[in-house]
Amino acid sequence: MYNAPYINAYNPQIVKDRIDSQIAQLQQMKEQLNQPMQQPTNLTQNFQLAPNTNYTMKFANTIDDVIKENVYVDTPFFSKDMTIMWIKNAKGDIKTYELNEIVPKDEKDMQIELLQNQINELKGMINNVSNDTNVNAKQDTANTTINDEPIREEFKNEKSTSISKVSRGKKE
Repeated sequence: MYNAPYINAYNPQIVKDRIDSQIAQLQQMKEQLNQPMQQPTNLTQNFQLAPNTNYTMKFANTIDDVIKENVYVDTPFFSKDMTIMWIKNAKGDIKTYELNEIVPKDEKDMQIELLQNQINELKGMINNVSNDTNVNAKQDTANTTINDEPIREEFKNEKSTSISKVSRGKKE
């Protein structure tokens, strides 16, 4: 024949067979939808009741903010300016700490501070010595002017001027 695809479309038997095969396919699809699923899937859902991070850090403005916050482990709270730290445990107990910055000093800084303290101590000693000098009470004041203002003030240092160097051994 002429090898034209539309020629088979006029054959009633071929058209009937094609329609029957399409109906069979649709019925199979309908049966698959109506059948219950063969293998039920196991659904599991996990609930996280508490945070699993043990070491968290939080910020608070006041201790009232710390009291309101629920915690499950010991949790540090810091003020915005990092000068106060509150530690709250799971029972609700709160401990308050004041934080101060520690500026590390090298050997030169320590020596400068030592020398400044010694200079201030010597100034205080000079003032004490000048007040205790042997001066004759009957001084001729006719040709001198008297200045009532003190020249120097006595320096009182409460800190010791000796600095001991702390050796740091190797950590084992």
